[in-house]
Amino acid sequence: MDQQRQRALSTSGESLYLVLGLDKSATTDDIKKCYRKLALKFHPDKNPDNPDASDKFKEINNAHSILSDGTKKNIYDKYGSLGLYVAEQFGEENVNTYFVLSSWWAKPITNQV
Repeated sequence: MDQQRQRALSTSGESLYLVLGLDKSATTDDIKKCYRKLALKFHPDKNPDNPDASDKFKEINNAHSILSDGTKKNIYDKYGSLGLYVAEQFGEENVNTYFVLSSWWAKPITNQV
């Protein structure tokens, strides 16, 4: 994994909610309503003179595609974007195992006397 991509990954699982203007307690209906409102507002066809609208529209679509998928949302809520990256690389069913093993592996070895 390259350094820039690694820095962009987090374990907080909050930024996709911020894209849609929601908090983590948002319901599926809340996510859908905010997505529709923002998608209409930033749709490139409605903003032909605003090049930033296209990027914002892509960001909104990405957030919605993850938060509207139950499995991806659960992974994101628990492990953040790092969890989604692990799911993409190793499969969704292996995410918990990855984090259990990496937390065990990363524990410092202490000299017990």
